[in-house]
Amino acid sequence: MDDENFLWKLLVKFTQEGQLHSIEELLRDHDFRTSVRNKHRGKSGDTLLHHAARYGHCAVLRFLMEDVAMDVELCNADYKRALHEAASASRPQCVRYLLARGARVDCLKKGDWTPLMMACTKRDLGVIEALLEHGANPELKNKDGWNCFHIACREGDPAVVRRLLLASPEVWNTQSKILRSPLHTAAMHGCEEVVSILLNECVYKADSRDSCGVTPFMDAIRNGHISIAKLLLEKHQASPTAMDCMGAQPLHHASLAAQERALYFIVEELGVDVNERATDMELTALHYAAKEGHIGTIRTLFALGADLQARDKKGRTALHMACAGQHASAVQALLELGLADTQDASGTKAKQLARKPDVLCIFDSYEMSKAQ
Repeated sequence: MDDENFLWKLLVKFTQEGQLHSIEELLRDHDFRTSVRNKHRGKSGDTLLHHAARYGHCAVLRFLMEDVAMDVELCNADYKRALHEAASASRPQCVRYLLARGARVDCLKKGDWTPLMMACTKRDLGVIEALLEHGANPELKNKDGWNCFHIACREGDPAVVRRLLLASPEVWNTQSKILRSPLHTAAMHGCEEVVSILLNECVYKADSRDSCGVTPFMDAIRNGHISIAKLLLEKHQASPTAMDCMGAQPLHHASLAAQERALYFIVEELGVDVNERATDMELTALHYAAKEGHIGTIRTLFALGADLQARDKKGRTALHMACAGQHASAVQALLELGLADTQDASGTKAKQLARKPDVLCIFDSYEMSKAQ
């Protein structure tokens, strides 16, 4: 058994390195071919076919298929075939060879990912072209409801996006299981050129919402992609005050994500009131920033005219939020800006929510300085 394990490790090494002559010699000198045909190794369950395809050694792949008679559809523990490996590793020669040998072009690995989806993660137009030429279906979805167009829009290669649209003109008209469109995906990941293509060539509804009520404009704002936000405003009539399911606007998303440039853009350029409230709990942007402990965002909002005394539905100020989150630096910033520790609607002061010694210490220091 030890000898067999050693020989197998040698075979894997030679396969990964593309040493075809060494593989032929090893199999000739040891009666090993039968076990090699279906041998899976380690937790991954990879076969020699997987290794050859992943490393792009087409001559080794051909030998294993034609001389050793390995099955092109052998799968590993994740149900990946050699075709998945070749597609995800950008090995066009191996992809074309496997397809010529009868590999199923839309075989599924774990999570229902096709080789075309995996090729789209690497933005390899050559591999994508080969798969499409052999009938790959761009409209198939994985377990999350993403098709390959979602993936291409996330990666942001305009050439790949255009090629998929050429292969399947309606491939853009899709949503994931949580109702996110490729436009959401491209806006979130900052793929400006792709967003432009989608707005010019596809027919997305303005301010389409995912299952949380998030729009592509919100995605752009909360990830700091201001140029994309402008594009959506100009070409798609996006609303800068649209609300998600919690009643939060782009202003609140920017505050939550500490996107300070986006806050200046929304308030100063778009004229949105910095004290707008999210309708669910009547939280202001300042409440969101304090809740997350974003000190720079707190100061930015104050500079933009945020009302320090604003209270939410429960009568809580931003200081209550900072204390509940145990954010010592945020507590200090709010106290320095002049926010006093007052009671909420239940009679609870912010200091009573503090649990960490450093937060309590800030209150003690502040109270001592006031007493002096």
